[in-house]
Amino acid sequence: MELALNRVKISLSDAHTCVAVALSKLVIVVILVSGVGVDSLGINYGQIANNLPTPDKVVGLVKGIGASKVKLYDADPKVLKAFAKTGIQFTVSLGNEYMSQMRDGKAALDWVKKNVECHLPDTNISCILIGNEVLTFNDSTLTSSLLPAMQNIHAALVSLQLDSKVWVTTAHNLAILQASYPPSAGAFRSDLGGCLTQILNFNAKTGSPFLVNAYPYFAYKASPLQVSLDYVLGQGQGGVLDPGSGLRYDNMLLAQVDAVYAAMGPSFSKRVSVQVSETGWPSKGDPDEAGATPENAKKYNANIIKLIKQRQGKGTPMRPYCDLNIFIFALFNENMKPGPTSERNYGLFKPDGSPAYSLGFPAIQAVANTSSDGDTTPDTDTDTPTSTSPSSTGYLAISFATVSRYFSFF
Repeated sequence: MELALNRVKISLSDAHTCVAVALSKLVIVVILVSGVGVDSLGINYGQIANNLPTPDKVVGLVKGIGASKVKLYDADPKVLKAFAKTGIQFTVSLGNEYMSQMRDGKAALDWVKKNVECHLPDTNISCILIGNEVLTFNDSTLTSSLLPAMQNIHAALVSLQLDSKVWVTTAHNLAILQASYPPSAGAFRSDLGGCLTQILNFNAKTGSPFLVNAYPYFAYKASPLQVSLDYVLGQGQGGVLDPGSGLRYDNMLLAQVDAVYAAMGPSFSKRVSVQVSETGWPSKGDPDEAGATPENAKKYNANIIKLIKQRQGKGTPMRPYCDLNIFIFALFNENMKPGPTSERNYGLFKPDGSPAYSLGFPAIQAVANTSSDGDTTPDTDTDTPTSTSPSSTGYLAISFATVSRYFSFF
């Protein structure tokens, strides 16, 4: 759940401004709260659901929360067309199931023409993600296809003279780390070292970031009696001291990012930036999912937004001069995601545009979810996934491997 995406910054008004956004079946009122301005907020827009508003109705919502960056799990043309001329930066994704095809240069060129070039410059596409958490699927075919796919997609951008505008990279699960505590002792898994070195060489050569999906929630869920909830939520008092570096951390997410920097080593950590492509907290979970509550989700995401605002240009304790770009997961609750209840409850909003819980930045309230003929569209229960086909098959194909998502930082 963040890239060259720091080029465009959209700020929220300081005043008590009310912006009415009329949507045919979705009407929301966005109330901008005094003193809450968020720079470079990124949001993951997933679509594993059968009750989400159409993309044209999501534009006002994204603008209303002050997000300047959106990450897709595919290259949905409906979404990209809906956001044309908005200035919002987009990351599009090539699903895992297509990577082996991209070993062919012509296929890569065709994909870029069809999914990226045709939307430029109206839609501000600034990054292409090749696969999602590929290395932790332990699939040799996927792993062997990753770098060639990245290289061929980049070569296609070069041939179209788009490489200076669009980056190519991939997103990693934190399970690529063999050691993560203390952050200064961060190390990659020995079996992935060769692959990661090649990817980092690609990142360094092309100027693209190294992306990680980082979820402190899973550390707490795995060991709620040992891990401080305040520290995981990003509100640790006094912080945790790294005895190796002498640096102090009051936020586990920053510690996770610095563990990746340490694993990269000096040859890469000063040339390649680490950015957070996903992070979030579920507002609901099963009985054995400790901490999955609206209160904790509110605290975590509010603290992430505060972190984004406060640390612009300040980076992390280990890399204070590197931009820290973060994408929150996710925009909506997605009622068709498989797995435990938490998987369907990461959204900041319900499908009708009402907040899943209140946040201290723009308060967004659903005024109506009624069509012009008076019919009401109910919000589908998010505790159990339905079997209806999803609106975005690309997202399904690159969703998390269940086991790897439960990687614990400690």
